[in-house]
Amino acid sequence: MPNESDHTTMTDAALQRRRFTGAATQLGTEVSINFGSSLAGLVIPVVGSFVVVAVRQLVMLVAVLPFYRPKRAELTWSRLWPAIALGVVLAVMNVSFYEAVHLLGLGIAATIEFLGPLAIALATSRRWLDGVCALAAGFGVVLLIGPGSSDAAAIDPWGVALALTAAATWALYILLTRRVAVGLPGLEGLTVASIVSLALLVPFAIATFDASAFDWGVVLLLLGVGVLSSALPYSLDTFILRRITPRLYAIITSFGPVIAAIFGWLVLSETFTLVEVVAIAIVCGAAGTAIATQRDRPKSDLEQTAEGMA
Repeated sequence: MPNESDHTTMTDAALQRRRFTGAATQLGTEVSINFGSSLAGLVIPVVGSFVVVAVRQLVMLVAVLPFYRPKRAELTWSRLWPAIALGVVLAVMNVSFYEAVHLLGLGIAATIEFLGPLAIALATSRRWLDGVCALAAGFGVVLLIGPGSSDAAAIDPWGVALALTAAATWALYILLTRRVAVGLPGLEGLTVASIVSLALLVPFAIATFDASAFDWGVVLLLLGVGVLSSALPYSLDTFILRRITPRLYAIITSFGPVIAAIFGWLVLSETFTLVEVVAIAIVCGAAGTAIATQRDRPKSDLEQTAEGMA
């Protein structure tokens, strides 16, 4: 008959399997998102950023809308404004990022954009190590966009501005997503945000639409961007966060710029100088160090039981 020690060992083994499954899935979503972004880099010169982002949001909406069953009494401004604001932020974030990818390349744009979530992670910290990590990340970005960072004569300043806009809106996205998750159940907030984002993007997509640029190859690339960068990773986030801590989630996310650079090299034929490689490594290393050294809040017995049952 199994004793209490055997039961504890089995429980720990089950939790470890859950964490491994969650971490592996999170790494897979990072690969998916950045592969989708590399496909976007292929198709943006053909159809433009507005069309790419509009199709991406359309695919996302198709994925989540079947689960949204609104009640008329719940369609109030006071209840929905965070989701509406999230939709605006989504539109600005994705358009600015894809334009930055077009002007700077995927590896550089993704590294600069990562300053947004890193700033959120460090904003409330009072540790000297986090201050050092923030300075290191800033130094890495200066290296990335400074002299010697590219084969080109100079980094496009408009592309840098767009990447910084994407970083700022990513930070807002994180804050609004937390608010939406608390105030709206299930996928309701994400669905409302997707509707708002698509409504904002459609007029610009129509204005820049060129039917002669479309063929089946372009259509498949656009669908690939939507599935890989939105529908698949968003649908897996809940599964992942039930299995790993937010800190581990953030640590894995900190490797995003490296994965982006790899896909920029493989898919978009981007090349990186030694300075750029070092700069990307510095930003990722600073983010990973800052997040990995944070102390988790001790969990109550109730939280540990719930984690085991989820």
